[in-house]
Amino acid sequence: MTRAKICGITRHEDAALAAEAGAWAIGLIQWPGSVRACDPAVAAGIVADLRRQVECVGVFVDPTLEALARAVDEIGFSHLQIHGDEGPAFCREAARRTGAKVIKAAAVASGADIQALEPFRTDFHMLDAAVRGQRGGTGQTWEWALVRSRRSKVPVILSGGLTAENVGEAIGVARPWAVDTASGTEREPGIKDHDRVRAFLEAVAQADEHEAAA
Repeated sequence: MTRAKICGITRHEDAALAAEAGAWAIGLIQWPGSVRACDPAVAAGIVADLRRQVECVGVFVDPTLEALARAVDEIGFSHLQIHGDEGPAFCREAARRTGAKVIKAAAVASGADIQALEPFRTDFHMLDAAVRGQRGGTGQTWEWALVRSRRSKVPVILSGGLTAENVGEAIGVARPWAVDTASGTEREPGIKDHDRVRAFLEAVAQADEHEAAA
Protein backbone atom coordinates (compact mmCIF):
# COMPACT_ATOMS: atom_id res chain seq x y z
CA MET A 1 0.00 0.00 0.00
CA THR A 2 1.32 3.43 -0.95
CA ARG A 3 0.89 5.92 1.86
CA ALA A 4 0.10 9.59 1.28
CA LYS A 5 1.33 12.66 3.10
CA ILE A 6 -0.58 15.94 2.75
CA CYS A 7 1.91 18.74 3.34
CA GLY A 8 1.73 22.49 3.72
CA ILE A 9 -1.20 22.42 6.14
CA THR A 10 -1.87 25.60 8.11
CA ARG A 11 -5.47 25.12 9.28
CA HIS A 12 -7.11 22.65 11.63
CA GLU A 13 -10.01 21.97 9.26
CA ASP A 14 -7.62 20.97 6.47
CA ALA A 15 -5.66 18.68 8.77
CA ALA A 16 -8.85 17.01 10.01
CA LEU A 17 -10.07 16.46 6.46
CA ALA A 18 -6.78 14.86 5.43
CA ALA A 19 -6.86 12.52 8.42
CA GLU A 20 -10.51 11.60 7.86
CA ALA A 21 -9.92 10.95 4.15
CA GLY A 22 -7.14 8.47 4.85
CA ALA A 23 -3.82 10.32 4.74
CA TRP A 24 -0.90 8.56 6.42
CA ALA A 25 0.67 11.86 7.50
CA ILE A 26 0.24 15.62 7.48
CA GLY A 27 3.07 18.11 7.09
CA LEU A 28 3.23 21.28 9.19
CA ILE A 29 5.98 23.57 7.93
CA GLN A 30 8.02 25.27 10.64
CA TRP A 31 10.31 27.23 8.34
CA PRO A 32 9.41 30.96 8.29
CA GLY A 33 10.66 31.27 4.72
CA SER A 34 7.75 29.22 3.38
CA VAL A 35 4.46 30.68 2.18
CA ARG A 36 2.93 27.59 3.84
CA ALA A 37 4.49 28.10 7.28
CA CYS A 38 2.19 26.97 10.08
CA ASP A 39 2.11 28.97 13.31
CA PRO A 40 3.61 26.79 16.08
CA ALA A 41 0.60 27.35 18.34
CA VAL A 42 -1.76 26.24 15.56
CA ALA A 43 0.48 23.25 14.85
CA ALA A 44 0.39 22.26 18.52
CA GLY A 45 -3.40 22.33 18.51
CA ILE A 46 -3.59 20.23 15.36
CA VAL A 47 -1.14 17.66 16.71
CA ALA A 48 -2.92 17.44 20.06
CA ASP A 49 -6.23 16.70 18.33
CA LEU A 50 -5.06 14.40 15.53
CA ARG A 51 -1.89 12.61 16.65
CA ARG A 52 -3.79 9.34 17.21
CA GLN A 53 -5.27 9.44 13.71
CA VAL A 54 -2.37 10.55 11.53
CA GLU A 55 1.41 11.01 11.69
CA CYS A 56 2.26 14.65 12.33
CA VAL A 57 5.40 15.81 10.53
CA GLY A 58 7.29 18.98 11.38
CA VAL A 59 9.05 20.35 8.30
CA PHE A 60 12.30 22.27 8.82
CA VAL A 61 15.08 23.85 6.76
CA ASP A 62 18.57 23.93 8.28
CA PRO A 63 17.30 23.76 11.89
CA THR A 64 19.42 23.50 15.00
CA LEU A 65 19.20 20.41 17.14
CA GLU A 66 17.84 22.58 19.92
CA ALA A 67 15.02 23.84 17.69
CA LEU A 68 14.06 20.28 16.73
CA ALA A 69 14.08 19.08 20.33
CA ARG A 70 11.96 22.04 21.39
CA ALA A 71 9.47 21.47 18.57
CA VAL A 72 9.01 17.81 19.42
CA ASP A 73 8.66 18.63 23.11
CA GLU A 74 6.28 21.57 22.71
CA ILE A 75 4.32 20.62 19.59
CA GLY A 76 4.54 16.84 19.69
CA PHE A 77 5.68 15.95 16.16
CA SER A 78 6.06 12.23 15.50
CA HIS A 79 8.30 12.83 12.48
CA LEU A 80 10.84 15.48 11.51
CA GLN A 81 11.30 16.30 7.82
CA ILE A 82 14.65 17.97 7.30
CA HIS A 83 15.60 19.98 4.22
CA GLY A 84 18.94 21.71 3.80
CA ASP A 85 22.62 21.02 4.27
CA GLU A 86 22.40 18.78 7.33
CA GLY A 87 24.73 15.79 7.31
CA PRO A 88 24.20 12.17 8.38
CA ALA A 89 25.58 12.81 11.87
CA PHE A 90 23.12 15.66 12.42
CA CYS A 91 20.21 13.46 11.38
CA ARG A 92 21.32 10.64 13.68
CA GLU A 93 21.57 13.04 16.59
CA ALA A 94 18.17 14.56 15.77
CA ALA A 95 16.61 11.11 16.02
CA ARG A 96 18.49 10.26 19.22
CA ARG A 97 17.71 13.53 20.96
CA THR A 98 14.03 13.78 20.04
CA GLY A 99 12.85 10.19 19.66
CA ALA A 100 11.04 11.25 16.48
CA LYS A 101 11.41 9.52 13.14
CA VAL A 102 13.50 11.46 10.63
CA ILE A 103 12.78 12.14 6.97
CA LYS A 104 15.81 13.49 5.10
CA ALA A 105 14.76 15.40 1.98
CA ALA A 106 16.81 15.98 -1.14
CA ALA A 107 16.23 18.04 -4.27
CA VAL A 108 16.74 15.80 -7.30
CA ALA A 109 18.16 17.08 -10.55
CA SER A 110 20.08 13.92 -11.47
CA GLY A 111 20.83 10.42 -10.29
CA ALA A 112 23.81 11.79 -8.36
CA ASP A 113 21.45 13.63 -6.02
CA ILE A 114 19.74 10.36 -5.17
CA GLN A 115 23.04 8.59 -4.59
CA ALA A 116 24.14 11.41 -2.28
CA LEU A 117 21.44 10.27 0.16
CA GLU A 118 23.03 6.82 0.57
CA PRO A 119 24.97 7.74 3.77
CA PHE A 120 21.78 8.98 5.45
CA ARG A 121 20.40 6.03 7.45
CA THR A 122 17.27 7.90 8.42
CA ASP A 123 13.79 6.42 8.67
CA PHE A 124 12.81 7.80 5.25
CA HIS A 125 14.30 9.57 2.25
CA MET A 126 12.18 12.20 0.51
CA LEU A 127 12.94 12.90 -3.14
CA ASP A 128 11.71 16.27 -4.40
CA ALA A 129 12.17 18.43 -7.49
CA ALA A 130 15.26 20.62 -7.65
CA VAL A 131 14.28 24.26 -8.23
CA ARG A 132 16.88 26.94 -7.63
CA GLY A 133 16.18 29.03 -4.54
CA GLN A 134 13.25 26.93 -3.32
CA ARG A 135 12.91 24.21 -0.68
CA GLY A 136 9.93 22.13 -1.73
CA GLY A 137 6.41 23.19 -2.59
CA THR A 138 7.47 24.13 -6.10
CA GLY A 139 4.74 22.35 -8.03
CA GLN A 140 7.44 21.02 -10.38
CA THR A 141 7.84 17.36 -11.28
CA TRP A 142 11.08 15.54 -12.10
CA GLU A 143 12.25 12.34 -13.76
CA TRP A 144 10.73 9.71 -11.50
CA ALA A 145 12.53 6.86 -13.29
CA LEU A 146 15.75 8.03 -11.59
CA VAL A 147 14.47 6.33 -8.43
CA ARG A 148 15.28 2.98 -10.02
CA SER A 149 18.99 3.73 -9.62
CA ARG A 150 18.74 3.72 -5.81
CA ARG A 151 20.72 1.15 -3.85
CA SER A 152 19.51 2.22 -0.42
CA LYS A 153 16.84 0.20 1.39
CA VAL A 154 15.56 3.31 3.20
CA PRO A 155 11.86 3.79 2.28
CA VAL A 156 11.24 6.55 -0.27
CA ILE A 157 8.68 9.32 -0.09
CA LEU A 158 8.13 10.74 -3.57
CA SER A 159 7.39 14.46 -3.82
CA GLY A 160 7.38 17.27 -6.35
CA GLY A 161 4.39 18.45 -8.35
CA LEU A 162 2.19 15.47 -7.55
CA THR A 163 -1.54 15.84 -8.21
CA ALA A 164 -4.53 13.54 -8.51
CA GLU A 165 -3.91 13.55 -12.25
CA ASN A 166 -0.29 12.35 -12.22
CA VAL A 167 0.23 10.50 -8.95
CA GLY A 168 -0.88 7.19 -10.43
CA GLU A 169 1.79 7.43 -13.11
CA ALA A 170 4.39 8.43 -10.52
CA ILE A 171 3.55 5.41 -8.36
CA GLY A 172 3.75 3.09 -11.36
CA VAL A 173 7.18 4.41 -12.35
CA ALA A 174 8.88 4.88 -8.99
CA ARG A 175 7.06 2.41 -6.68
CA PRO A 176 7.61 4.64 -3.62
CA TRP A 177 6.73 3.79 -0.03
CA ALA A 178 4.73 7.02 0.15
CA VAL A 179 3.84 10.08 -1.92
CA ASP A 180 3.70 13.68 -0.78
CA THR A 181 1.71 16.64 -2.07
CA ALA A 182 1.45 20.30 -1.11
CA SER A 183 0.62 22.59 -4.03
CA GLY A 184 -1.25 19.81 -5.83
CA THR A 185 -4.02 19.84 -3.23
CA GLU A 186 -4.37 23.57 -2.65
CA ARG A 187 -6.80 26.34 -3.43
CA GLU A 188 -4.02 28.81 -2.65
CA PRO A 189 -0.71 28.45 -0.77
CA GLY A 190 -1.44 27.08 2.70
CA ILE A 191 -5.18 26.64 2.07
CA LYS A 192 -6.32 23.18 1.02
CA ASP A 193 -9.02 22.43 -1.54
CA HIS A 194 -10.90 19.59 0.13
CA ASP A 195 -12.08 18.10 -3.16
CA ARG A 196 -8.48 18.00 -4.41
CA VAL A 197 -7.30 16.35 -1.20
CA ARG A 198 -9.95 13.64 -1.51
CA ALA A 199 -9.21 13.18 -5.23
CA PHE A 200 -5.49 12.81 -4.54
CA LEU A 201 -6.03 10.14 -1.89
CA GLU A 202 -8.49 8.31 -4.11
CA ALA A 203 -6.00 8.38 -6.99
CA VAL A 204 -3.32 6.86 -4.76
CA ALA A 205 -5.68 4.05 -3.75
CA GLN A 206 -6.66 3.44 -7.38
CA ALA A 207 -3.01 3.26 -8.41
CA ASP A 208 -2.41 0.61 -5.79
CA GLU A 209 -5.39 -1.38 -7.03
CA HIS A 210 -4.05 -1.15 -10.57
CA GLU A 211 -0.59 -2.33 -9.52
CA ALA A 212 -2.08 -5.23 -7.54
CA ALA A 213 -4.13 -6.35 -10.52
CA ALA A 214 -1.25 -6.10 -12.99
